[in-house]
Order: sequence, then structure tokens, then C-alpha cells
Amino acid sequence: MLTTHHCLLVRDGTFAAVGPSGDITGERGARPDGLFARDARHLSRWQLTVDGGTPTVLVPATAGRGATASSVSTPPGGRADAPALTVFREQTVRAGGLSERIRIGSNRGEPTTAVLALTVDADFADQFELRSDHRWYEKPHAVRTRELHPDGVEFGYRRREWHARTVVTASPAPDAVEETGSGARRLRWRIELPAHGSTELALRVDAHPHGAPEPDPVLPTPAGELGTGGTAGVPIPEDWPELATACEQGLADLACLLVPATGPDGEALRVPAAGVPWFLTLLGRHALVTSLFTLHARPELAVATLLALAATQATGADPERIAEPGKIVHELRHGELAHFEQVPYGRYFGAVDSTPLFLMLLGAHAETTGEEKLARRLERHARAAVEWMFQHGGLADGGYLVYHADQGGLANQSWKDSPGSICHADGTPAKGEITAAVAQGYAYAALRGTAGLARTAWDDAPYADLLDDAAEGLRARFARDFWLPDRDFPALALDGAGRRVDALASDAGHLLWTGILDRERGRAVGRRLLAPDFFTGWGIRTLAADQAAYHPLSYHRGCVWPHDSAIAALGLARYGLRVEAETVARGVLDLAAATSFHLPEAVAGYPRDLHPAPIPYPHACTPQAWAAATPFALTSALRPAGLSGPKVP
Repeated sequence: MLTTHHCLLVRDGTFAAVGPSGDITGERGARPDGLFARDARHLSRWQLTVDGGTPTVLVPATAGRGATASSVSTPPGGRADAPALTVFREQTVRAGGLSERIRIGSNRGEPTTAVLALTVDADFADQFELRSDHRWYEKPHAVRTRELHPDGVEFGYRRREWHARTVVTASPAPDAVEETGSGARRLRWRIELPAHGSTELALRVDAHPHGAPEPDPVLPTPAGELGTGGTAGVPIPEDWPELATACEQGLADLACLLVPATGPDGEALRVPAAGVPWFLTLLGRHALVTSLFTLHARPELAVATLLALAATQATGADPERIAEPGKIVHELRHGELAHFEQVPYGRYFGAVDSTPLFLMLLGAHAETTGEEKLARRLERHARAAVEWMFQHGGLADGGYLVYHADQGGLANQSWKDSPGSICHADGTPAKGEITAAVAQGYAYAALRGTAGLARTAWDDAPYADLLDDAAEGLRARFARDFWLPDRDFPALALDGAGRRVDALASDAGHLLWTGILDRERGRAVGRRLLAPDFFTGWGIRTLAADQAAYHPLSYHRGCVWPHDSAIAALGLARYGLRVEAETVARGVLDLAAATSFHLPEAVAGYPRDLHPAPIPYPHACTPQAWAAATPFALTSALRPAGLSGPKVP
């Protein structure tokens, strides 16, 4: 979630963060502003002055529909010295750029003259440079250029074969383009207004990232298509009318997050990016969970996600990227640092759970839609994914999916992937090879779902029997090895020595969703998740509050994630805990209402009775894909059967 000092505009793989006046200052740190495309900042200065002074904001920039923000300001003045001018700014983000319309109106009954100036710059900083993680990246042989045009200025950046440009144009053209001494350029206009008259400037910023296809000006933008039709066809329970509002806003947020991708045959796709500001790109886990949540309402998201991930599935081994044959990608990046392999995330496979989630979605798509064409088309990819789970993931060797910390990338590779998130109750991080409980639940559901595909779509009963037997074996081992008898709860993980990692975590809700627990234990776990140390009133904490490891502002050790709570609600419904599922759904919907139905990635884990409104987690993404999709999961959890499958016997 951006601070209150920023307004965020996002559309078609491009986003802008601007200040209250509409300015961009080039700040770094936790919340940098700017115009971003393909992991690079293409606009780092965009500052308007009137007669050499910074205007006073009357109406701060506020985002409306269509990725447009408006603001109103005036030159400084007082009661006895009313400002001569008012400046109205309207900014719109589009694929690969920003457009701004500035209207300057005179407030006086005689002619008025003013000098408007706009300071612009493009630093082409990679997003990984802008994170406040105290890292510094060398950029040998990098060259920046500034070239004046009759109607503006072009900024260029080149590092060996890497080349990016930002072009700024204005109508009318500026009277002058001045150097500033800092590399930025100042566009200047002398404005003459008649009494109570006005004039307008039209400004356009076009980003040309390295490797990006040039946008086709003839084709319409597809960003709004996802929300077409609103919630028609979404089964909203009659006594939950606010769910319709939450779903409508969720669709609008998801539409903003659609980014281009390519399928196995080179077909153009639009898939949900994970979130803004840091993850406006395809992340396998996030896109898969988002598509599972919205499968009943928008199955086209699932199709695009599955095809895009099939196209990027690993076909060989690459230890630097944690790639192994059949594994589904975790993250794709297009920035300079990824290109030069200064960060490993260009095509990064550091996730133990994206592969089983891929299989879960493929099976759920066939079951939900009754259409097996996609399952047949992706049979080769699905079998390769199953093979990865056994031969490389760990099922064949030790009976579980496992991962090792990646020194250059992610130490943890389940959904709680921050450092230290897989820990004991006292906060001690788990060490060695990690066997995360949540990944075993996904593997169980993946084996079950793929067995169903083998019987129906692929006509391979022996393979189906093999997968069903493997699922049953995994379920039995899990019950034996993960259960904490003194806590009546599953362990968060097993460490490298096979010891149970005894933190009580919300991951147990994922185990309910996938059905790996038997009925008696599952119902006990479900009720435990509604105890006060887990349930805040807004949702379920990622870690129970009665443990030393808990921190209310920790990303994965105390915060509440709406999607995590929605998964728990689906699991509660699966185990027949209807009242508990409704309680969680009510809390998440109240959180949605308190955030104008723009569900954030996470909020702090403070109890609801401590403060009347949810307390933000300061680094959360908003919009964020699986948070936006959460209301659709809640509609499924509130239906009698639930999305998550049949009741557990």
C-alpha cells in the first residue's frame, strides 16, 4: 500500500506513483515515485512550477477509474492576496506511457502573464536498485543521453546491448528547454491569459523499454475487458450483498494488473501480475492462486495463466535459477539487472509450490468448466510437472517436496518466502533442507487432481491409479510426521534434521483447503484458527500471537493476508465448519469495506478491538492480485459445497 503522499496509477504493465500535486521527485527508499515499465523507472522527475514557485495543493491527486488522477493547485497566496491562477492537472497512465493535461485558469478580471516550467528527467533505475535493501549494483559502461526535440526532449540509456528511451513531447511546444545542471531538463512556457481566461497544455511521455515490442496505436487496450459484465454470473449469497461490491472492485483491480505474456505457440496472452509497486510481473504462485479463486467467475484467467506458465516451464537444469526439468517458473523479470544476471530473477524457479499449484489449476479448470481441451493440450506439460515433483522435488527420495535456501535468491520458497518466515515458535529460523507443510498439501491436491485428468481427459487409468496411490501415501506420511500432539496442530515444516518446526501458523488453513488432513484433525485445526491468538476480527494472523516469534508488523510472522484468510475459509467450508467459514468471511469483508474495497496485500496483525480501523502493513502492494481475487474465493466458501471440493470423510 502506498503512503498517503502518493497516488498510484496502473494499467497494462505500466504504473506511475505521483505526489499530491501530481509531481514526481525521483525519491528512493521504501516508496519511490516515478513512471515504471518493465522493471525500470522511465520518469524520475516531473515537477511543475509557476513563476518559479511550487504551487500549493488544494485538491491532492486522487485516482479515478481508467487509471486517471486529477489534482488542483494554485500559486501560494493568502487571505489578502488571493492567487491569480488555478492549475488543474489530469494524468492518465496507458500501456508504455503517461499523458497529462494541464489547464491554467486566470482568477482575475484583467490580463495575466505567468511562466510555467516542468522539470523532467529519466534515471532508468532498475526496481531492484530502488528497494531499501542497502544493495548497490555496478553498471559498467552505462551511458545516458539527452536530445532536444522541437516539441520536447528524449532521454536515452545504453549499457552494452541494453538500450532504453523516454520521449517527452508537449503541445504547444515549450518556448525553451533549459539545462538544470543535474541532467534534468526544464520545459518552459510563457502563458498570457485574458481576463478570467484559460489555456491548456497537453504532455505525453512514451517509455521505450529494452526488449519491449512497440505498442500498436490502432489496437484498443484490453485492460478493461476483465471487468466487462460486472459480477453477472457470480453466485453472490442473498444475505451477503457487500460481496457484490467487493467482487466488482476486485475485477477492476485485476483488470489493472493484467500484463502481456506469451503462450506455448507464441500466442499473445494477458495474465494477472502479482501486485504494485514491486511485482508488476508474472509470478507463478500468485497468478495460479488468483486464477483458482476466480475460476468460476472468470475462467479465461486460468487459461491464460496455464498457457503462459506452460510456455516458461523449465526443460533443463540451471542451478543459478533453481531450474529443473518440468518445474514451473516462480518469477519473470525484464529489467537491466536481470538481463545482466546481477539478480537471478529474469526467469527464476525458486518456488517449491508453483508446480503443484499448476497441476491443481489444470485439474480444477477441467472439473469446473467441463472442458477437457486445455487439459489435453497441456498433457505433456502436466506429466513433466508430476515428474518434477517425484524426481527433482523430493517425493520419490524422501516422500515430500523439499527446498534448499538459495544464497543468491530466496531463502524460503513456499508462499511465506521472506527470510526467517519458516521458524520455530521461539523465532529460531528452521535450518537445512526445508519441508514446508503447505507444499505437501498442494502436492496432495495436485496428485488427486491430475489423477482425475488421467482418467477422463487422457484415458490413462494405470497412471491415475499410480497418482492416487502416491497421494494416499503422502497423506499417511504427513499425518505421521507433521502432527504436533501436544498442540493438536500441524507443524509449519520439517527442518533439515527431520525435526518438526513447531510454530503455529496460518498455513494450516491451506492444509484444510487441499484436504490432506483427516476429518477429525481438520475440524480441530479449523476451530483453532478462530481462537483469539489467530483471528484478529479482520482475518487470520500468519502466526499465532501467543508465540515469541509473533510480530504484528511482520510480513509473514504476524500480519493478516486477505488471500490467506480466504484459503482458510475455503478449507473450513470443506470440513463442514460453516459458522467458522462465515466468521472469517465477515472479517475479511469488513476489512474490504474499511479499505474502500481495495483489499491490500496484508494488514498488521493487531486485534480489531485495539483500533477501529485496520492498521496498514507499510510495505503492502495495492492493488495486489490474490487480494483482489479474494472476494471470489469468499463467494465459493459461502456456497453450500464450496470451491475447495467435496467434504473430507
